[in-house]
Amino acid sequence: MVGETPPKGKRSIAEIQYAMLVEQPYRFTQDDVLFESSSPRRAGEEGDREAFFSRPQACLRCSPLVKRWGWGIHFDSEGKAAAFAKGSEEYRRFLEDPELAQTRGMRSKRG
Repeated sequence: MVGETPPKGKRSIAEIQYAMLVEQPYRFTQDDVLFESSSPRRAGEEGDREAFFSRPQACLRCSPLVKRWGWGIHFDSEGKAAAFAKGSEEYRRFLEDPELAQTRGMRSKRG
């Protein structure tokens, strides 16, 4: 599988995360991405952020970009995230880096 672009127009979680992580790499933290993509109707309302994170949240390992669309997430030294298509040169470079801690994405079903 190679990284696919999620369909546009639905304001889905995958589409929002794609816009944040692929089109604007290393601009947002995991928390920024999770909050903005959690409810497309609520996007941008800062007041809800504290309430949102008062409950446990899944990490980007559960992102539909990772699970369904074939993207890997990389975090820089400042904790900012970017997504790279599986099969791309950048993805391969990260995959072959022995200094980089690698964690697999979550599976949708037991295998």
